[in-house]
Amino acid sequence: MFRFRKTLDTVTLFHKASSPASVRAATVLKQASANAAETATEDQASDHSHQTSPHRSEFELDITENPPTGDQLQTILEYVDQAKISSIVNGATNLKDALKKYKESPDSFKYPVIVDWNNGKALASDNQSEILRMLRQVKE
Repeated sequence: MFRFRKTLDTVTLFHKASSPASVRAATVLKQASANAAETATEDQASDHSHQTSPHRSEFELDITENPPTGDQLQTILEYVDQAKISSIVNGATNLKDALKKYKESPDSFKYPVIVDWNNGKALASDNQSEILRMLRQVKE
């Protein structure tokens, strides 16, 4: 019988290869993506409950070295608390200020930034526990 497969959620890492923090974030995301995609077969003897019921369903990981478009940046900034806007755009105090600073200088964008587009979450961090916490917070 033919069934439509649910499309995977998209998680994007805005990445700068020369940034150690960005490289760490990429590693954490790749591991989380691989773990979410793992499945255990019934004939395996040991306990694989961590694989058969992962904390996060499989997602599509998009790692890009391109900066976000203006529309993407606005969406990202809407996903974070106002107090955290400056962690995404250097020196910004609010949404309007961040968009203005970014338009004037795209270098004001701080890497790495992880965005879970389907669940409306964004994070500017390379901290493994923060990244995994964000990935686990999915809309029901």
